[in-house]
Amino acid sequence: MPTSRWFAVGAAGESEREAGLRAADEALVHDDAKLLVAFCSQSYDLPALASQICTRSGGVPLIGCTTAGEIATSGPREASVVVAALGGDGFVIETAVATGASNDLRAAGAHVARCLPSPEDHPYRALLLLTDGLAGDQQEIIRGAYGVLGAAVPLVGGCAGDDLEMTRTFQLYDHQVLTDSVVAAGIASDAAIGIGVRHGWQRVGKPMLVTRSGGNRVYALDDRPALDVYLEQSGAVGSERSNAGAFIRLAMTHPLGLTLGLSGNTGEEQVRYIGGADFADRSLSCIAEVPQGGLVWIMGGDAESVLRATDAACGDSLAALEGHPPLGMFAFDCIGRRGVLGDEGIQVEVDRLAANGGGAPVAGFYTYGEIARTRGMRGFHNQALVVLAIA
Repeated sequence: MPTSRWFAVGAAGESEREAGLRAADEALVHDDAKLLVAFCSQSYDLPALASQICTRSGGVPLIGCTTAGEIATSGPREASVVVAALGGDGFVIETAVATGASNDLRAAGAHVARCLPSPEDHPYRALLLLTDGLAGDQQEIIRGAYGVLGAAVPLVGGCAGDDLEMTRTFQLYDHQVLTDSVVAAGIASDAAIGIGVRHGWQRVGKPMLVTRSGGNRVYALDDRPALDVYLEQSGAVGSERSNAGAFIRLAMTHPLGLTLGLSGNTGEEQVRYIGGADFADRSLSCIAEVPQGGLVWIMGGDAESVLRATDAACGDSLAALEGHPPLGMFAFDCIGRRGVLGDEGIQVEVDRLAANGGGAPVAGFYTYGEIARTRGMRGFHNQALVVLAIA
């Protein structure tokens, strides 16, 4: 691995003593790291974990977040910490954080976007974003970053998780453990960066008109309470009709599809992850905006369609590397896709990621939403896999 550009990944389990230190030590294969990115379970003592990573690195900039499961080169993980390190003179990297993001999500996106460096000898650039997916309409963060960077700079990343509790997620910024925040790394590279995004879901229900919505909350479909229509269309007959946990498990594999123009150039419909239901007012809460007056559908998928999307996302990201093999890959994979694949399927998926990358190291996590903007203003996705390949 040339020391002018390197990418390495370390991982440690919750049962291992000083897991943050162990994962960081495994990732820091050279002494000129420019950035550490950490993905971890919320079950850790997060301040201690961040301190371990930062102490081992000697103060290398750190961003990270909690997850709904972690991804490392060896496969999917739970209750673990995964650390990726980028280093060498081939990278120029700066980081930023916006706190209290829910007060103004667009301003938060604009604030962190300003960290992107622009040295002339590092012409390939991308902004890596890790956000609080429970803070509101994530597309507003994309709009804010786009307003600063314009169409030339791709945006990529994912929304933090909390092991499907859907109550509070955390973001890491150096020694700080935050919530309701956006952390970012502006990456400038002297070699190509590629992004791919696919979801693999298909329509399984009839069209429904969004007759009342506000932001990321849907109140009425076809002039009836949205939750009632959704439960009927998805065939719910059990505890998911009244139990929040059971409903979330149902929603993981029955997202909403809607058409908002094309998702990149893939021709796939946009998908909205349903993060909860209000059993009193019978509304649905999504991770991003569902416009009033639009048409939505129940979406479904199977292991075959989801894994085809995995290969396609990898192919798109690697095609942008101008013929160079990847140093490493980040994977931002929606927790809903994990629900379709099951325990055996997610191992197959990570194996496919590694195989597509020719054995390059892989780091990532299971998300509450994914970010991939390569063209146009829109860049927030649900129930998708986003792959960031770095040459």
